Amino acid sequence: MSSRAGTASGGRVYRIHWVPGTDTLRGICHCGAERLAEDPIELWEWLLAHPQGHQGEAAPAPASAPASAPASAPGPALRLAMRG
Repeated sequence: MSSRAGTASGGRVYRIHWVPGTDTLRGICHCGAERLAEDPIELWEWLLAHPQGHQGEAAPAPASAPASAPASAPGPALRLAMRG
């Protein structure tokens, strides 16, 4: 079985997304649980502690998110360029 370049494969995929317009990160566990935090270390500790704290967890809405955009709405694409 092969996978495309840039895609995750395997049984456990952990994701951390930046919430545009905030200092907030959204962690998503392979079990579907989500959590919001500003500290990436806190999110990785929570993700890797699976299943502790993953039952019934819902990601709270970020305090600084616009009222018109739901927390799950995709934000604008982010492009990062490195200059050498």
